[in-house]
Amino acid sequence: MEKEKVILVARKDPGQEQERFNSSLEELQSLTITAGGEVAEVVIQNREHIHPATYLGRGKLDEIKLTAEEWEASLVIFNDELSPGQLKNISDKLERRVIDRSQLILDIFANRARTKEGKLQVELAQLQYLLPRLAGQGTELSRLGGGIGTRGPGETKLETDRRHIQRRIDDIKRRLKTVVKQRDQYRKRRDENYAFQIAIVGYTNAGKSTLFNRLTSSDSFEEDLLFATLDPLTRQISLPSGFQALLSDTVGFIQDLPTTLIAAFRSTLEEVTEADFILHLVDASHPDHMEQERTVNKLLEDLEASHLPSLTVYNKMDLLNEVFIPHAHPSITASVRDPIDIKRITAKIETVLKEEWEYYHVFIAASSGKQLQQIKTQSIVTSYRFLEDNEGYEVEGYIQPNHPLKVSLLR
Repeated sequence: MEKEKVILVARKDPGQEQERFNSSLEELQSLTITAGGEVAEVVIQNREHIHPATYLGRGKLDEIKLTAEEWEASLVIFNDELSPGQLKNISDKLERRVIDRSQLILDIFANRARTKEGKLQVELAQLQYLLPRLAGQGTELSRLGGGIGTRGPGETKLETDRRHIQRRIDDIKRRLKTVVKQRDQYRKRRDENYAFQIAIVGYTNAGKSTLFNRLTSSDSFEEDLLFATLDPLTRQISLPSGFQALLSDTVGFIQDLPTTLIAAFRSTLEEVTEADFILHLVDASHPDHMEQERTVNKLLEDLEASHLPSLTVYNKMDLLNEVFIPHAHPSITASVRDPIDIKRITAKIETVLKEEWEYYHVFIAASSGKQLQQIKTQSIVTSYRFLEDNEGYEVEGYIQPNHPLKVSLLR
């Protein structure tokens, strides 16, 4: 299938760091490729202030139009979010489809969502984004969508009537409320069973799904594309001591994620806020990995999850030639495709937890089979000896300070 030719447009503020600008631009190119586009040309303008009506100057827009005609590009993507007025004026001037970074990300999300909830959330985010921008879309919404930026609601031959869109938004919100109730019931059951929750977070394409698959022997979608995972997946895993936990894979974080998307994907991100432990994956081979790490840490702060115990995993070490010095603590360097490194990661998780948890040393009668089983799966057992004379077990280990089992253990 022939890829859609795309012209990328970016404005560089003179005060912006060159490295940060390059990283943002590379990300836009990756997003375009993920969406199925082919980058024909990148047009950059150094400009201190955004033009309120056309974002860039008229002369630069003329240049973009000529470039698009030369490459026969049907789509122009801007690196920043455009206002509804700017979108309309630029589309009129360039005489071709124009979308911005936010709409591009929404388009990828529309293509990647798998579950009913994920699809509803994407559609809600798209509709909320499109509502104030209807004037700038021309006939795009009323025809069957073809090409980047037209997936999702465009495919349903969406009417441009605002009331129709508003009704659809209200309907989706109602349906999502039902899904949220179901999710809350699931969480309640999980809490009643004192299930320990580990959430894998990280910048998009850091290798989270690969790690999730290796840890759970699962087959979630794993590809070298941005936003490969959109729907929260949860599976049970056993750590080396036998301690059992629930592991969740989450959507990839990204710089300048549209606010509508953060709101729409609260359920995916709630897996993080509900977690007991954060596994933060960083692509150590990426030239801008420190900025990506900061972006994730900032989002964790926004989600009020930065206080949770965590382990930073610097991934893709097999792609690095130079010496790598981690600056997060606690951390581990690894390649999540290596089975030995997977064992090292699980062992390190237990090491970190033991530092956070409380030590116990107890005797349990051999007849208390249920309690023995609970201790094995709900705490980290470090020593386990059968005492023949006493007909029971001497057990040492570590347990969550607030775990109800602790009360019966230490009474």
